[in-house]
Amino acid sequence: MAEGRREQPSHHLSLPPASKRPCLRPAPRGPGPGPGHGSGFPGCRYRSPESLLDCAAKAVAEKWAFERVEERFERIPEPVQRRIVYWSFPRNEKEICMYSSFQCRVNGEDGSSSAAAAASVVAASSASAATAAAASGAAAAGGGGGGSTPGTASTAGAAGAVGTGDGLPFRRGIRLLETGCVENVLQVGFHLSGTVTEPATSSEPEVTHKVAISFDRCKITSVTCGCGNRDIFYCAHVVALSLYRIRKPEQVKLRLPISETLFQMNRDQLQKLVQYLITAHHTEVLPTAQKLADEILSSNSEINQVHGAPDPTAGASIDDDNCWHLDEDQVREQVKQFLSQGGYYGSGKQLNSMFAKVREMLRMRDSNGARMLTLITEQFMADPRLSLWRQQGTGMTDKCRQLWDELGALWVCVVLNPHCKSEEKTGWLKQLKKWGDMDVCPLEDGNYGSELPNITNALPQSNLAQDSLSRPRRTVFSRAMEACDLHWQDSHLQRIISSDFYVSPSYQREGESLLFNPQGLPLWLDHVPTACARVDALRSHGYSREALRLAVAIINTLRLQQQRQMDIYKHQKKELLQRGVTTTTNLEGWVGHPLDPIGCLFTTLTETCRMDDDSTMDIGEGDPRPPVYHHVPVWGCPDGGESYLALALEVALMGMGQQRVMPEGLYAQDKVCRNEEQIVTKLQELELDDLLVQTLRKQAIQLLEAGPFSGLGEVIHRESVPMHTFAKYLFSAMLLHDADLAYKVALRAMRLPVLESSAGSGDVGHPHHGISIVPSRYPRWFTLGHLESQQCELASTMLTAAKGDMLRLRTVLEAIQKNIHSSSLIFKLAQDAFKIATPADSPPDITLLNVAMELGLQVMRMTLSTLNWRRREMVRWLVTCATEVGLRALVSILQSWYTLFTPTEATSIVAATVMSHNTILRLSLDYPQREELASCARTLALQCAMKDPQNCALTALTLCEKDHIAFETAYQIVIDAASTGMTYSQLFTIARYMEHRGYPLRSFKLASLAMTHLNLAYNQDTHPAINDVLWACALSHSLGKNELAAIIPLVVKSVHCATVLSDILRRCTMTAPGLAGIPGRRNSGKLMSTDKAPLRQLLDATISAYINTTHSRLTHISPRHYGEFIEFLSKARETFLLAQDGHIQFAQFIDNLKQIYKGKKKLMMLVRERFG
Repeated sequence: MAEGRREQPSHHLSLPPASKRPCLRPAPRGPGPGPGHGSGFPGCRYRSPESLLDCAAKAVAEKWAFERVEERFERIPEPVQRRIVYWSFPRNEKEICMYSSFQCRVNGEDGSSSAAAAASVVAASSASAATAAAASGAAAAGGGGGGSTPGTASTAGAAGAVGTGDGLPFRRGIRLLETGCVENVLQVGFHLSGTVTEPATSSEPEVTHKVAISFDRCKITSVTCGCGNRDIFYCAHVVALSLYRIRKPEQVKLRLPISETLFQMNRDQLQKLVQYLITAHHTEVLPTAQKLADEILSSNSEINQVHGAPDPTAGASIDDDNCWHLDEDQVREQVKQFLSQGGYYGSGKQLNSMFAKVREMLRMRDSNGARMLTLITEQFMADPRLSLWRQQGTGMTDKCRQLWDELGALWVCVVLNPHCKSEEKTGWLKQLKKWGDMDVCPLEDGNYGSELPNITNALPQSNLAQDSLSRPRRTVFSRAMEACDLHWQDSHLQRIISSDFYVSPSYQREGESLLFNPQGLPLWLDHVPTACARVDALRSHGYSREALRLAVAIINTLRLQQQRQMDIYKHQKKELLQRGVTTTTNLEGWVGHPLDPIGCLFTTLTETCRMDDDSTMDIGEGDPRPPVYHHVPVWGCPDGGESYLALALEVALMGMGQQRVMPEGLYAQDKVCRNEEQIVTKLQELELDDLLVQTLRKQAIQLLEAGPFSGLGEVIHRESVPMHTFAKYLFSAMLLHDADLAYKVALRAMRLPVLESSAGSGDVGHPHHGISIVPSRYPRWFTLGHLESQQCELASTMLTAAKGDMLRLRTVLEAIQKNIHSSSLIFKLAQDAFKIATPADSPPDITLLNVAMELGLQVMRMTLSTLNWRRREMVRWLVTCATEVGLRALVSILQSWYTLFTPTEATSIVAATVMSHNTILRLSLDYPQREELASCARTLALQCAMKDPQNCALTALTLCEKDHIAFETAYQIVIDAASTGMTYSQLFTIARYMEHRGYPLRSFKLASLAMTHLNLAYNQDTHPAINDVLWACALSHSLGKNELAAIIPLVVKSVHCATVLSDILRRCTMTAPGLAGIPGRRNSGKLMSTDKAPLRQLLDATISAYINTTHSRLTHISPRHYGEFIEFLSKARETFLLAQDGHIQFAQFIDNLKQIYKGKKKLMMLVRERFG
């Protein structure tokens, strides 16, 4: 798929590595020159049918190595040789595209999930395609016959099916061809050469590259180009030369293999040829020529032991592999490079494109598909991250896991090739086992063992409760290894896939049959994922019709099983409904399965229904257009009423609705969710018509009535995979066609049993095909958060649809309240409902608004006693919602606040918002209504203050300001709580509020109570309560001598910090007390003396505090604090001097310090210098 080891010659083009089998003799030429270059029919509209010679030559050229032809026939006429050589070059442009771009998408072909990431290829323009087709028509004529020649259908097919951006080799090659850049084209036997000129650009000069191509049996076997480009794909120059040969074969000089020409020469001619050749290229070939001459002249040389001589233009030998050229080294290198880039988006996209290329090769039945997959797998297994992940015990990234999954699925396709040889399958099995036995080989389900059965066995399995350590080790290759045991020799299977009209005779349709359903249509009773793997293998290897036939047989089987399951449930229904639980479930879900059975069937069936216009091209820009489907009748259907599109929808609904247990492990659970969303996305691309709606209704009803066998049944297993995503699709799809059924499905799917209370013993169930009994186990649901969000999405969808319908809204509301257990999700639903109910340009919908209110109330009750970081947002939102509903809603939440809010929330958020001016204006309330609302708010405030005075008292006082009785009640509540539960800071805050409101005496009382709770140590001179203490003393001083005398003992008892006490003392001596002007009091206007009460007590306490603080500081003082200590003593002296004998006391104090701390000589020296 790339240019091999290209050399970069400067003046000549060396031949590519080609077959060099010995050519012993030329085949004798027949009479006449035979058709060749220049001969043929003129390009005209009508072409003659191919000659018998061309028909035979085409068949031989495609299937037989030329050596076999030479051995089989003693004499081959030259015209026959020419036609075989002519037809041996590839004839289909799509094959050239496949080896020169990442994706060549066939019309209607999906290319698997990984192909979605691959680049699409822009086709050649319609004009160029038509031109090429005309040219190839002329070529056919020149080749000695009309009909299907290189370029007719194949060129048009490539034009409609290939492409991507102009930068890819195939598109660039077309451009080089169409602009006349290909010249000097010569075909010598099975070797094509020519020159391709790259036009000059603004930055590069014109460059001419020599290109050589070897081919055999319609496959390019090696390429060489002078451009030196190294890549997986053929370069644009190889593409241009190849397309030139396909589109313009009449302009290519055609010669027989060079050995034929040499045979016709005599000795003189041969000598002249050799000498001219050496002369033309003496610098390159002279050493080689001399060496060969020496060996030929030596009788004992190895070269003389071989009869004949090699001819690189003579085609392949019988033993050579017949496969397209693929540069294995480049494949390895690029895969290694992509893997080394880790989780980058681009690398994953490239690897998915390589997987898509493998699928494309398989579909073309190209042996390089398995070869390329082997090379990719080798590099995946050599990824150094595997051992690192294993050592660290960490799982690989999701992107990486998906790549490994695709790798495993591709190997299943490869080994299930219906026409592969047994020795090939044996070789693959050996290689798969080798990879699977390696320690670093990833497991099928991550770090967990698998409970899934192997690919060749269907459920049920025995000994399900076995310990995970005893389970067999299943790797990503396990299913491929198991698929090696499958074969296609079953006669019933062969009849299914080989005929559209395989039915049972009508006289055999009575009674039970394992091969046919009651209508006589064939069944395929196999493990469902295994059967679908067969379908995928058929489709992947290009057997689309056979894949469709098997897919239809599988769906008929599933239909019959579904009917039998419903019959079983009818006999169990009464007992199951009484129990309310069941342990019957399916251990192996089809959605999220490693083999993706449902996705495989859906894609296979819809491919044939795709309406793709051959004239349109994907130009690789913007979002791809969604596919358009139409109904295609099922081939061989007795009544003609079946459609492949309807079958695709039906099987998708069956698979999505299957009741199955949630698998273990994060990756397996995440894959279930991801696969479900992928299928829903595909379903949403279908445009529903009457037939599809009928299919939807029928399947929805069956799923509702299938009991424990359906995820939508009345009774399901506790750990069953939820149906929320599936039900949301069904609801949206059926709402306009059958609203009752849509709501029934969605309401049934709202449940999430794993979050309900522990189930009882449950029903033992009845084993059935594909059904088993799950032991009691409670694994961790890693995707529970995602599942709950999907449940919320389903509920939101129903709420939106039910707007204005009170009965449906009430039903949906009850389902939400019963089944959703996350307060955050219910809050989201409430917000969604509120938003929908209050559009900006129309009146609110009161029914939906009430639902939003109900949900909001439920959220409040759920989060009242639990921590939730969004609680304040929830409370504010509920008040907003209640305001929109109206006065009665606000009154209701105020009156029942204790069931919804904490006291703090009720007073600071709810009541405060309700009493705000904006709320009054929003509701346009009259005076009685305002009074009613205010009365409810005041009652709430008092109740909250009683319950939580610490946090609600101040707010309660604020709310009750306009009602004297309520205000007095709130104040008394504060006084009663002050001695027990309130802190000094809370009391100081309320005291300041009282002063601000004009109640200084009440403020003083509260400040006094606050002081009794305070304790300031000697070293707390930056305590936050200091400002409150200073404010309290200032308040007392302003009220009068009595209040000051009352507060000072409290200060002396609570405050032991000398600097704070001295500050208070100084403030009290600066002005006369009683400046507040309390009515009825007389102010003397005299300053207070520190020698008399109450300031004397404060002075003594301050002096005592300075003495105690001094001794405390000297205990652990360091020299760097000496200066600060001297300043402290200076402040102390100022306080001492306020007393009558203060100077004497201070002198004695200093003397004591000198005596006690005489060891601190430097400090005492500083003391003497300052204070004597």
